[in-house]
Amino acid sequence: MVQALRRLPAPRLTGLGAGLFAAAAMLLVGFLDWLVLDGSPLAFGLLFLPVSALTALWVRTADLVTAPIAVPIAFAVGVVPIAGGTGGFGGQAMAVVTALAVHAGWLYGGTLVAGLIASVRKVREMGRRRRRPVGAGHPAGAPRGGPGAATGPGGGAGSRSGTGAGAGTGTGSGAVRRNQAAARGRRPSP
Repeated sequence: MVQALRRLPAPRLTGLGAGLFAAAAMLLVGFLDWLVLDGSPLAFGLLFLPVSALTALWVRTADLVTAPIAVPIAFAVGVVPIAGGTGGFGGQAMAVVTALAVHAGWLYGGTLVAGLIASVRKVREMGRRRRRPVGAGHPAGAPRGGPGAATGPGGGAGSRSGTGAGAGTGTGSGAVRRNQAAARGRRPSP
C-alpha cells in the first residue's frame, strides 16, 4: 500500500492551485453523484475524504496552511449539484445551506484529514530544517557574498588592480565586502 502511494504523482500546487484543484474535483464529484447516484450524500462524503487528503498532500510546503481552508470551500462548491434546490437563486442557496448543515460531519471529517496531513508535513519539514547543517546552502569553495560576489558587471572576474571587467567599479570580492560594510554604516575592514 505504501509503495503504491509513493508511485502516485506528487505535484506541488500553490495555495490557489490547491484550492482550484479541490473545488474542481468536488464539483466533478457532485455532478457525477447527481448523474449516477441521484445525489447520494454518502457517496459524496466518502469521495470528499480522498480529495481532502490529496489536496493536503499536493500543496507545496510554503502554502500548507491553505489546505484546511480550501477543502471546506470545495465541499460547498461540490454540494451545489446535489443540494436539490428549486425556485430560483434563493431556493438553491437555501438548499446549499441546508445541505452544508446536514452533512457537516463529512465537512468536518475532510477538514480534519487535510489539517492533520498538513500538520504532519509541516512538522517533518521543521525537523528537516533543524537537522540541516548551518553551511549546507553554500558549496565548498563558493563565495558567501551572494550571487555575483566575485564577478564584475560583465560577468568577468573583478580585479583590485583595475584591469579586469570590473575595473574602476570596485566589484572584486574584497571591494564587495567593503561596500557592504559601508552600506551598513560601519567602517570597512582593511
